[in-house]
Amino acid sequence: MKVTYIHHSSFLIETEERYLLFDYYEGNIPGLEQEKPLFVFASHRHSDHFSPVIFELAERYPDITYILSADIWRKRVPEHLQDRTVFMKSHTEQEIIPGMEVKTLKSTDEGVAFLIRCDGAVIYHAGDLNNWYWEGEPDSWNEKMERVYKAEISRIGNEKIDAAFIPLDGRQEDNFYLGVDEFMKYSDAKAIFPMHCWGDFSVIQRLKEMECSEGYRDRIIDIKADGDSFEV
Repeated sequence: MKVTYIHHSSFLIETEERYLLFDYYEGNIPGLEQEKPLFVFASHRHSDHFSPVIFELAERYPDITYILSADIWRKRVPEHLQDRTVFMKSHTEQEIIPGMEVKTLKSTDEGVAFLIRCDGAVIYHAGDLNNWYWEGEPDSWNEKMERVYKAEISRIGNEKIDAAFIPLDGRQEDNFYLGVDEFMKYSDAKAIFPMHCWGDFSVIQRLKEMECSEGYRDRIIDIKADGDSFEV
């Protein structure tokens, strides 16, 4: 499958059968084949993960389905697209169409993370599910964050993930790597796509240079700019 980095936490995945677009709010979307189904995911309502602009895509791509976190208000979806929209709460699983199943985890911030099985692949998009360990927060808060994060990603079980999209946020200073590193203790993902970097892609190399990443650093994708594409 082909993966294109759009912007921030937004990616476009193309398989032989369909397109999957995640957490789009701005950036250039490559030209898509109109006859190919498009599935648009939004993990939660934060403005850097969701924008009503995604509903304009239906004007160009008639075979479109929206899979939205249930924290996004239903009234934000245009009336004529309500029957093409699936709202998902955390800890649920649903067959969107035959051959495409979506499971959700509960975010440690807002909304959900998505685990998708389709076209012989397993895809994980974390949204804002991360170990948000912040300097200055009480130890009790950070310890709870770590505990809840580990409990959520343990729900992935034995899934063999082909592509995992996980926050790597330099604003967390020395703790920026925790979410990816802990995820890889629970999952043997083939390709790790850092996201939520706020344009600071240097954090990718920083993680690769850390001793903790020795067992998976060759699977961390080097994103350098919006529009970068990769074959997975």
